[in-house]
Amino acid sequence: MINTSYILPIFVLIICLIALYKKINAFHSFTEGVKDGFSLFFEIYPSLLAMMFAIALLRESGLMELASQIFIKLIPDIPSEIWPMIIFRPISGNASIAILADIFKVCGVDSLQGTMASIIQGSTDTTIYVLTLYFSSVGIKKTKNALGIGLLADVAGISMAIFLTLMFFS
Repeated sequence: MINTSYILPIFVLIICLIALYKKINAFHSFTEGVKDGFSLFFEIYPSLLAMMFAIALLRESGLMELASQIFIKLIPDIPSEIWPMIIFRPISGNASIAILADIFKVCGVDSLQGTMASIIQGSTDTTIYVLTLYFSSVGIKKTKNALGIGLLADVAGISMAIFLTLMFFS
């Protein structure tokens, strides 16, 4: 049996040996990387905080539950547990993972709802999160058609996930 507790120290040692061989000040490079990481964090954090606030507001206000109930009445073929996933997936990866875990806990991993939620999770992206975080971090002000195209891709991914799940697993 291999003792894996040595992997990280060996990796650090290899990096130090390579830096020594190439005559690079490894500590200075490390501290500069940490400074760059902090500056990136402070650029991204306001957008991230605003997105987390909006998600918490939607969830805690009951607006998400109300929207889910409306969608359940409009399209009854889609399981009711999936609607929060459909609504939150384009907004936040963490929220959709939490909903996915809840679906697994309530309905089961191998249930129709669990399979459908898993396929939705894998076939869509967090469009609004990506636009908010990455566009603001690089200073893009005019997003042009990025939001519309991203949401259209999410609708296509979610629709196909639902269709294929109902076709092959129900």
